Amino acid sequence: MTDTKPPLPARPFFSSGPCAKPPGWSPDKLATDSLGRSHRSALGKQRLQYCIDLMRELLGLPDTHRIGIVPGSDTGAFEMAMWTMLGQRGVTTLAWESFGEGWVTDAVKQLKLDPTVLRADYGQVPDLGAVDWSTDVLFTWNGTTSGVRVPNGDWIPDDREGLSFADATSAVFAYDIPWDKIDVATFSWQKVLGGEGAHGVLILGPRAVERLETYTPDRPLPKVFRLVSKGALAEGVFKGETINTPSMLAVEDAIVALEWGKSVGGLDGLIARSDANAAALDAIVEGRDWLGHLAADPAIRSTTSVCLTVDGVDPKALAKLLEAEGAAYDIGAYRDAPPGLRIWCGATVDTADIEALGPWLDWARAQLSV
Repeated sequence: MTDTKPPLPARPFFSSGPCAKPPGWSPDKLATDSLGRSHRSALGKQRLQYCIDLMRELLGLPDTHRIGIVPGSDTGAFEMAMWTMLGQRGVTTLAWESFGEGWVTDAVKQLKLDPTVLRADYGQVPDLGAVDWSTDVLFTWNGTTSGVRVPNGDWIPDDREGLSFADATSAVFAYDIPWDKIDVATFSWQKVLGGEGAHGVLILGPRAVERLETYTPDRPLPKVFRLVSKGALAEGVFKGETINTPSMLAVEDAIVALEWGKSVGGLDGLIARSDANAAALDAIVEGRDWLGHLAADPAIRSTTSVCLTVDGVDPKALAKLLEAEGAAYDIGAYRDAPPGLRIWCGATVDTADIEALGPWLDWARAQLSV
């Protein structure tokens, strides 16, 4: 054992949500004219629309897809989609981590839909070739709690009959998502952008809009879920006229993050930053026989929420010690996941800080192995 401590990461923020703020972030970067103003004022709507426009630009999202800012973070956005669109045809739910299981619970116990459920253990994905696309299909693009992602969009057919519902909260801005394969996508600013929590983003393709305008579910819908008015899509929701009152402070913070994303090369730059961070963490794992990836197959391994197995020491004690030393915050595995570590490698993390984490993992393990 050695008491010599390595140099600390400059920003030891490795939480998988809310995630590290963009490099150089500070409160004085936020525009403040919209604060204390109504979100329905001309200025408020202009800032909300600007945020939507930045998301569209950064994602390269086609004009065929609408973007709305909604309440309840990613969970609220995904449940809004489920409650308003499911029930017209059969449903298939894919689950390989806790949030996917949450959508199964919603479909079975709350919506009473009797879905087909395709499951896989943590670290794996189900047989994607077995999905019945005559049904609506619900899945997580990147499982935040398992460190597992779908390899690409090739398994989603162009001629699908059902809708594709992608919980993409740890994937948007970190992967090149094929939007022609996605009918519904949801995410929150608190992940790859390093924004604040509480707000979700709902992306609807044309087939999802058609479903909303032609199908009325036989269930009560709370006000915050209502996307249709008089049989037509409530277009204002996708032009900055939010269903309920948003935090303009959170909106201004998201704008700062999006403008930062443009400054580092847009979507390609954000993807490159995440990939570089994941590669740096891979090098740390490969150099230590007591660390491993929960997702053993690199083709389905996340480059954002990377989940590690730990041999020889208690991972909870390891994470606690690193936090006490100011070397790494919030890197314990998710409460429902297998014991281990979960290290965020999204774009707002600097690669140098990932690299600095390796010696600290060694140091902490040495302290705990006495």
